[in-house]
Amino acid sequence: MLRPAGHLADRAAGRQVLDVLLALLAGALWVPVLYNYNKEHTATHSPPGAGMFVVLALIVAPLVVRRIWPIAVFGVVAAICIGAALWDSGLVDGVALLIALYTVAALRPRRAALVCAALVETAVIVGLVVLAGRQWQNAISYTGTVAAAVGLGLYSAARRAWLAELQDRADRLERERDQQGALAAAAERARIAREMHDVVAHHLTVMVTLSEAAAVAAAGAPDRAAEVMRAAAATGRRALADTRRLLGVLRQHPGGDPAAALAPVPGLAQLGALIAAVRAAGLPATLQVHGQPPEVPADLQLTVYRLVQEALTNTLKHAGTGARATVRLRYRPGELRVDIDDDGAAAPAPAGAGGGLTGMRERIGAAGGDVRAGPGPGGGWTVAARLPLDRGQPR
Repeated sequence: MLRPAGHLADRAAGRQVLDVLLALLAGALWVPVLYNYNKEHTATHSPPGAGMFVVLALIVAPLVVRRIWPIAVFGVVAAICIGAALWDSGLVDGVALLIALYTVAALRPRRAALVCAALVETAVIVGLVVLAGRQWQNAISYTGTVAAAVGLGLYSAARRAWLAELQDRADRLERERDQQGALAAAAERARIAREMHDVVAHHLTVMVTLSEAAAVAAAGAPDRAAEVMRAAAATGRRALADTRRLLGVLRQHPGGDPAAALAPVPGLAQLGALIAAVRAAGLPATLQVHGQPPEVPADLQLTVYRLVQEALTNTLKHAGTGARATVRLRYRPGELRVDIDDDGAAAPAPAGAGGGLTGMRERIGAAGGDVRAGPGPGGGWTVAARLPLDRGQPR
């Protein structure tokens, strides 16, 4: 109970000055009381002596550190007031005692405030009613001031606690907002990384394959080499367009057209063009669709497109010459099955060599599906994915 509520060095200069002024005010308010008391209770009507001012100074001086040791200051003030009352009842500085009681109620637990208030009230009843000849009116008046001091102190404590809770809640909300922003930024970086990998890796693989084919055909079939190089140039332009679209999401051009930066993303309708580009790069590929296509969300279409693009890119890289690829879309009730098979003889790149398979799994997992990639039962490589089509619909 007597532990300090703070440290003297931690108090702001303004509060230190306020406590000193409050102590001086408590003493100054009681000086006229001393003069009136002496005039009424002394035969000579002499002014207060130096000893009375010393006692008054001892009563108000502890108020300077009332915020540091609230209960200790209250105890010292109360003890000096009791001793002064035994010498001369006019020396009891009620203002200083009420200030000390208010400080206990404002800075210490409610139980401590009620105990200190009970001690003051007991002293009032004993002093005014028992010893001073049943002065009930004065006792009631002093009881009201004691209750007011305790009530103001408890209100101050409750308000301080409420403001601290609001500040703490605001700090927590700010931290949560920053954390959510960091998580969202990390998720967006991962998404853009997957997009960039899918776009750049696929188009560069096609361009490299076309360039090698053009180099081989340059000597014997210049017309065929020129056609292949035009296909490579077209693939490069598509790569630039996709890259600009992705980068346009990251920045906004003042005065620019947002629709131009946010062009429609690839979907199932573009799978035919993707298969044609792969065939032009030298990989015989076919697209098979089984079932009646339902209304597929745009984000799911993009997921399927990127899955097929990544699988065909890996086939171009690792399946070897003479390989063929088949892309099958099978629409079933509530789900879409996507299978990409090739009959290449070459082994795929070792695990961890690139981020394609990892990005593929992350993309399918984000859509609520699952994917399996590995050697096929008859050789070659197989990618099989299952994607739900009824996401968010009531069951």
